Amino acid sequence: MTHNPHHLLGAYVLGGLDAADLSLFEAHLQGCAACRKELAVLEKVPMLLDALPVPDAVALTAAPGGGEGADPGAPARLFSELAHRRRSLRRRWVALAGAVAAACLAVGLAVGPLLARPPQPDATYSVASGGGLQVNIDMARKTWGTELAVSGSSLPEEGTLSLWVRDRAGAEDRACAWTATPSGKVKVTGATPIQLGSISSVELRDGAQRAVAVITVP
Repeated sequence: MTHNPHHLLGAYVLGGLDAADLSLFEAHLQGCAACRKELAVLEKVPMLLDALPVPDAVALTAAPGGGEGADPGAPARLFSELAHRRRSLRRRWVALAGAVAAACLAVGLAVGPLLARPPQPDATYSVASGGGLQVNIDMARKTWGTELAVSGSSLPEEGTLSLWVRDRAGAEDRACAWTATPSGKVKVTGATPIQLGSISSVELRDGAQRAVAVITVP
């Protein structure tokens, strides 16, 4: 450990200080304006050194003339080790970013088609009349019963409309009800506890409970 904190600036810039010297120099840096000024100038040195071969980096940063008894191989070993550490860290980040990008791409390829396609109904029925009335019903099998997606046009424009489901034993259940629209069009979703395989018919009724459309399920 050195007792001359100013001389630690170069190793600090290159990330080569041990924990003790790092704490010593950072404490010194708080009160030394000269070191802070020099640090601002040298802060890009590690990036520049990474772009040079180790021998060239050592030649550029070695003190002129050197000192007696100095180990000529020490700077090269230091720069080689520091460059290796920085490059290894960059490689790990690049590999991680690549893995994340690949994972996101794989998830996008797998999930994209699922998101693009709406769930397909288990059964679809429709009925039309000479007056232009059209009713389409998509039925989806659920563990609790059946979901019914209803769309229609040229329906009664006043009152309350309702959709009734009858099972093969003759029991009825109201799947949904809605207020008629002035356009005569509708898109609603209803539900019934009657399982799809047990449905015998679906009936659209007006506010007076008269059948407006009947769909028979084979």
